[in-house]
Amino acid sequence: MSKRLETISKLLLKDKKLADIGTDHAYLPCYAYTKGIVPHAIGTEVNVGPYESALSFVQRLRLEDHIDIRFGDGLSVIEKGEVEQITIAGMGGSLIAKILDAGKDKLDGVQRLILQPNVAEDKVRRWLYANGWTIANEKILAEDGMIYEIIAADARKETRAFAEKDFLFGPYLMKERSKVFQNKWRAELKKQKNILRELEKASASNQAFQKRKEIERTIRLIEEVLS
Repeated sequence: MSKRLETISKLLLKDKKLADIGTDHAYLPCYAYTKGIVPHAIGTEVNVGPYESALSFVQRLRLEDHIDIRFGDGLSVIEKGEVEQITIAGMGGSLIAKILDAGKDKLDGVQRLILQPNVAEDKVRRWLYANGWTIANEKILAEDGMIYEIIAADARKETRAFAEKDFLFGPYLMKERSKVFQNKWRAELKKQKNILRELEKASASNQAFQKRKEIERTIRLIEEVLS
């Protein structure tokens, strides 16, 4: 188990059935079951290679009665009310939001979503806020030269208004301000400043002007959070 998947497993609700969307090798559902965290799990895959790898791994562990591997896109292969928690990890934030949006009807009865976008984490938080989910916890970690954010959300309406900083940085991560969090945003600040310098050399079109304003705003937000 990678540090990333182990961290996701620690955010799972105890004794609640799980669907792991885009399960890859099915490491997460198998780990969660064997550790006694979940009583049953479904792993889904839309690509043939990972689907066959997941089936093979489950069979090797002789967990076919407890881990159900299904072939299909997003939430389309689970039934409404079949699981109480869903994990989606290792995809872009836009794709995660798209999967959730397409499968909204399957979320009735789901108590927790645990989402680990590789990029565009703000798009995931925006989707959660817009669709009646409350962020219950967040984790950030570094592994193999990558930084990962993990968002756990519960099925209850957010009671407070979210500011732009909440979407961009994450309310829990921003409050904790861990070393990994600071390292991530220092690197992003440097990147945004480099982009701004290049844009300042570019054309004076309205599109370039708007892009510069957007980046300047992001830079200000990062500097405020890091200060």
